[in-house]
Amino acid sequence: MTDTALHRPTPGADAAVSATRARPLHTDIPEVAPQFDDFAAVVDTITVSRASIGCIVPAYNEEESIGQVLESLLGQTRLPDVIHVVVNNSTDRTVERAAVFAGLHVREDDGVEQFTEVFIHDIGENPDKKVGALNYGYSLVEGMDFMLGVDGDTVADPQAVEFLEAEIASDSRIGGISAIYSIDDRPFTGVVAPFLIAGQRAQFAAFNMQNMLRGRNMAVLGGQYSIFSTKALRDAMTANRQVTPWVKDSEVEDSLLSLQIKSAGYLTKISARARADVGGMTTLRSLDAQQVKWNYGAIELMWPGQRGDTKGQPLHPNLRLRWLENLSMATNAVTRILFLVLLAGSLSINAFVFSPIWLIPPVVAILLNVRIALSMKNRTAKDILFAALLVPAEVYMWIRLGHFARAWVKFASRKQVDNWAEQAKAERGGGHAYLTPLLVGLAIVIAMVAIWTQLSPVVQSSILWIGWPVLGTITVLQTLGMFGKLVRRQHGYRV
Repeated sequence: MTDTALHRPTPGADAAVSATRARPLHTDIPEVAPQFDDFAAVVDTITVSRASIGCIVPAYNEEESIGQVLESLLGQTRLPDVIHVVVNNSTDRTVERAAVFAGLHVREDDGVEQFTEVFIHDIGENPDKKVGALNYGYSLVEGMDFMLGVDGDTVADPQAVEFLEAEIASDSRIGGISAIYSIDDRPFTGVVAPFLIAGQRAQFAAFNMQNMLRGRNMAVLGGQYSIFSTKALRDAMTANRQVTPWVKDSEVEDSLLSLQIKSAGYLTKISARARADVGGMTTLRSLDAQQVKWNYGAIELMWPGQRGDTKGQPLHPNLRLRWLENLSMATNAVTRILFLVLLAGSLSINAFVFSPIWLIPPVVAILLNVRIALSMKNRTAKDILFAALLVPAEVYMWIRLGHFARAWVKFASRKQVDNWAEQAKAERGGGHAYLTPLLVGLAIVIAMVAIWTQLSPVVQSSILWIGWPVLGTITVLQTLGMFGKLVRRQHGYRV
């Protein structure tokens, strides 16, 4: 284990000034002004204290992005008081790229001097991966007021730290605040990468708006760019008998910590103004690995007695939203599969009759998607087209349904899997698990076609007679839910 850092003395010690003046028992009025001037001069010399912020940047093979991340942090209007880059398990040049920034950085803006010091820690091979890096970093800043967690591929707007500090310092009940996340879509070219990035941007926007409209209550303080009260972290550790804030037995360490902070009596919020661009997934393989890890970890938290150890609180406020998300995805899967099955069955016996009323659900879906796209602060023409054309959003939904199904199947199998390793492998271009939903889907289609052709016309008609009303009922309820979101006030929020 080695630490690379430039150690220099930290400037800015507080000045203490005192003055003793012998005064007569009877002070004439003219002497007030000089005394006031002396007092004002003394006050002007007193250093105004401010809260301290320690920044932790866990980094794993981030040689391409770590420079931009550190430049973004050093360009903040409110500099963190210290920045610790904790490199773990890396096989690339992350340490070398980060080491360029090591040392003291001083900046003066409008006569006000700010300084921060950057330390680079290479902790080598670490079995606890990101969790181990976070806990190592926390041990370096636990004496500060706030801890800022930043991923090694996340770049924030220049005022992000200033906004996050102002918000968390405004209310002692707040335990943590997450930035508003999106993805910068400018660097990507081709067909697949821009499509996947547009889908992830829309996914982030919908998630952000959902949390904004819930009183800015955030179920998950994403580790990409979040600020935490160290007091809240200590209280959460005490309540859960932990010696570190993050535990290694959860696939979604940020979700579990958010739940624990909430259980300790603190609020978990999404910022109203701080924004950050996270690293996006540009291939189907890497997107699948990331989303399956997230969904799998969320299921573990939802289900009592799993590795996330949430026994006794499956209906925790932070987990209710998870259940609703999974119910929504299950409903989306049922309506789409049932529609395709019934449509194919009806066409096979020439029993399909088109009704314009079936156009209402996709029209409402388009309007809702467009409204979400328009609410994005940094929206582009790609975002609007992705929402308005319906087909891109629908294809992306099918991809998400594949991730959803894979996560539940992995969970039901009770097989312990290192999903962090799976994601790292996928990002390197290895593995073909992302094709599983497609192959399984094709097998199911072939099986259903074979079964359908063996049924008598009477049985086929009976299935269609029952199936279409069931689908119609579910679709009506789903459409009403989308319409409610469409007409709901957004209170001027930008995601």
